[in-house]
Amino acid sequence: MDKINAKAINDRAPEQRNDGPRTFGHNGAAMANSDHVKALIQSHLEGDEQQFYAVAMQLAAHEASKGHGKLAEEVREMIDSAKLRRSDLAHRGGPTPIGKPRGELAHLLDVSYPANRLNDMVLSASVLESLKRVIKEQRHLAKLRDHGLQPKRKLLLVGPPGTGKSMTAASMAGELGIPLYLVRLEALITKFMGETAAKLRQVFDGLASTRGVYFFDEFDAIGSQRGLTNDVGEARRILNSFLLMIEQDQSHSLIICATNHPEILDHALYRRFDDVIEYSLPDEPQIAHILSRRLARFGPPTDVVLKSLAQESLGLSHAEIVRIVDDAIKEVVMHDEKEVKLEDLQRLLTRRQRLRSNKVL
Repeated sequence: MDKINAKAINDRAPEQRNDGPRTFGHNGAAMANSDHVKALIQSHLEGDEQQFYAVAMQLAAHEASKGHGKLAEEVREMIDSAKLRRSDLAHRGGPTPIGKPRGELAHLLDVSYPANRLNDMVLSASVLESLKRVIKEQRHLAKLRDHGLQPKRKLLLVGPPGTGKSMTAASMAGELGIPLYLVRLEALITKFMGETAAKLRQVFDGLASTRGVYFFDEFDAIGSQRGLTNDVGEARRILNSFLLMIEQDQSHSLIICATNHPEILDHALYRRFDDVIEYSLPDEPQIAHILSRRLARFGPPTDVVLKSLAQESLGLSHAEIVRIVDDAIKEVVMHDEKEVKLEDLQRLLTRRQRLRSNKVL
């Protein structure tokens, strides 16, 4: 988050700076309202960028009302400049220079700064409602905790591959303006007794010190039921460690775990999560929505064609449908054409369905 610093204030002439006690006017009111300062610090600590900017603008208005027009204008200019820099970084995909893991954590976490939003996804009404609830509670984190309430922040996402679980983690990070940390299970899980639990502890220490979305994909590698026929003692220790750590965690970070195989998760895990969100393959209206959005610039199909294509696509995941449409669009681009051909889409859909029916996919 870009900080509003005092350099512009200190660069002014001495007669403008009012060195010494920060007071002004006939009533001796403090230059920076204490409530504004506390709100700025709170929003920065919580990673709530929009609230930070809103409070800064309130501070500028406060200064203007006290006759400090030049200072108010400088604050507004700094805010506008910061927003432009962040917008440019997001447009270019450049990383925000915060939250980069260091030391041993650099080998356990991959960090990114997604620009994704929930509106970019096609989700069922129930899934979208659950995710919006989490975001809403996170944006009112301080208010809820002031009343002894805890916002939802430990989520278990279950469902078939390609239905949007990984993209959800990125979208949650993008919505909240915080980093996304992907936990690298191949680096976390080792064959040496006790080493995995120690590395897991480092991850939980990291999420306690740096707010972000911490994403455990293919979570069944950690959370498999104790007592399965192929279970070993080390696997039980890893699961027991995770159960203990997630229960004790009181950080401000979001923990999102995803699995394609909820049936093999240990039952003790479910009560450790604030919410379990179930993803499913898209239905006809959702498929039609995906097709319509992806084809909007390349000869958008009629409602009749959309309905036909959606029916042919039933049983495919969101990711598979997007991949098929993108393959058809690539042909258009490479041949300098304007529209995607219906027969190309149907051919790709038929091939994908055949591979799925033959259990190749």
